[in-house]
Amino acid sequence: MRKKWILKEANESLVSKLAKTLGISPIISTILINRGVKDADTAKQFLTSTLNDLHSPLLFKDMDKAILRIKEALKKEEKILLYGDYDVDGITSVVLLFSALKRFGADVDTYIPNRIKEGYGLNKEAIESAHKRGVSLLITVDCGISAHEEIDHAAELGIDTIVTDHHRIPAQGAPRAHAVINPLQEDCLYPYKGLSGVGLAYKLAQAISIDRPDYDPTEGLDLVALGTIADISPQTGENRILTIYGLKALKVTKRLGLRKMIEVAGLKKEISSYHVGYIIAPRINAMGRLGSADIAVRLLLTENEDEAHELALRLNKENKSRQGIEERILKEALAKVDAEINFKYHKSIVLGDESWHPGVLGIVASRLVDRFYRPTILIAFDGDTGKGSGRSVKNFHLFRGLNECKDLLLDFGGHAAACGVLLKKEMLENFRERFNGIVSRDLPDGDLVPTVEIDAEVSLSHLNEDLISQLERLAPFGPGNPKPVFVSRNIYLKKGPTRIGRRGVKAWVSDGSTTCEAISFREDHGLYGLENSGVDLVYLPSVNDWQGISSLQLMLEDVGQIS
Repeated sequence: MRKKWILKEANESLVSKLAKTLGISPIISTILINRGVKDADTAKQFLTSTLNDLHSPLLFKDMDKAILRIKEALKKEEKILLYGDYDVDGITSVVLLFSALKRFGADVDTYIPNRIKEGYGLNKEAIESAHKRGVSLLITVDCGISAHEEIDHAAELGIDTIVTDHHRIPAQGAPRAHAVINPLQEDCLYPYKGLSGVGLAYKLAQAISIDRPDYDPTEGLDLVALGTIADISPQTGENRILTIYGLKALKVTKRLGLRKMIEVAGLKKEISSYHVGYIIAPRINAMGRLGSADIAVRLLLTENEDEAHELALRLNKENKSRQGIEERILKEALAKVDAEINFKYHKSIVLGDESWHPGVLGIVASRLVDRFYRPTILIAFDGDTGKGSGRSVKNFHLFRGLNECKDLLLDFGGHAAACGVLLKKEMLENFRERFNGIVSRDLPDGDLVPTVEIDAEVSLSHLNEDLISQLERLAPFGPGNPKPVFVSRNIYLKKGPTRIGRRGVKAWVSDGSTTCEAISFREDHGLYGLENSGVDLVYLPSVNDWQGISSLQLMLEDVGQIS
């Protein structure tokens, strides 16, 4: 699908001043300004932050209560249960806090609900089971902020709860827990609000450990990088610092399971946020998507090399199985789009099927959004009830849209970009019609076209080794700090294009003075038939290392003309 190009306007005076002050390329200065980094001090901090720049965990509301309660539990040898989520953020949160508490000699166990049988978050049955096992302190990680009834039930059973959760505070406020660690509380003084679930777990572990002489601030950062990147948390502020040092820790991790997973995944040299997000995290996520995440927890905690290798192989196999299930559902969903969706009328996609696996619907919905650029909700029916996942586009708030359909749903949750729904099968058509009406009302036709924001217009000759090296200083990339995107005009195809993989393409391109390879793994961008023609390219610059030789490579985003 062709995209709308938005070339950001640069303040030339500000660009020049920042570049001169810091001794950086004007292109790097432009990118920093586009990211909201507009003065020399902020830019210097962005480029050179260390772990010493992290805020004190004691600034969190209720952190003092949490520390005292945990130390009391340690002293009295109480049973502690860590209750997490089944995604990578939740799994790494559980493992990080478990490892920290074990070092203090805690009697601690973990629990992650089965995605298919139990669903997300706390449930009363699990709490009652914990009570029977003698648990008196429950610590949630990456969940719990909306579990009012469940936490009240735990209190009735004599269980204190400490909530650590980075999700938004519900309309009725935070639950009546012993302590609530969430920076989004209105009266929480913690300066940075974008931490992931594992980021909060790290902060709690840091607070417990901070007065110990053997405290190591790098402990657990490999897990923090995994969870933060996998959860698509903003790569700004503290998250950026934690990810930078976490990726370094990941390369030399002492966790046998992680080392074996990296080995099984075929990663040998560099481990970047890309490798975490697209190679390591999906493997850790695989079991949680298809059922129980316990195997992933075991992988990250095991100290037995044979077990680590066996579990890594199993998760790798489950990931391949998950990919196969996704491909089948995507193929079936595309057929349903052809049969049931009329894009002259439908500005959204709502589909359901009895054979679909609910654990992978969010991924498939994302792929449909990539293809059709419409808010998409897919539902897996089991008998009369369906469980679904949705993904949205830039200018449509998915949760608000669902809130207008709440009388048609058994339950729903989420945020602007993603959601989960539960509904009766008999309500599917009514829900589809109303939801489409809301999308049609709130989303103009002009918003049904994806956009690509371009940082600067450059010539290929600007993309030298020094600039690429400076670009790498801006990493890690993610929300709030996207990869730099450039446009170059009047580029000619010198060789190709040729097909790579199922949908990708590569070609050799030139502006007359510089020639390099342009590549895309997702689509051909209409390059066929444009041989020896002048085109404008939108791309992410990168370096291709092949057999010890480094060369410039353009990762294509789009081909055409600025509208």
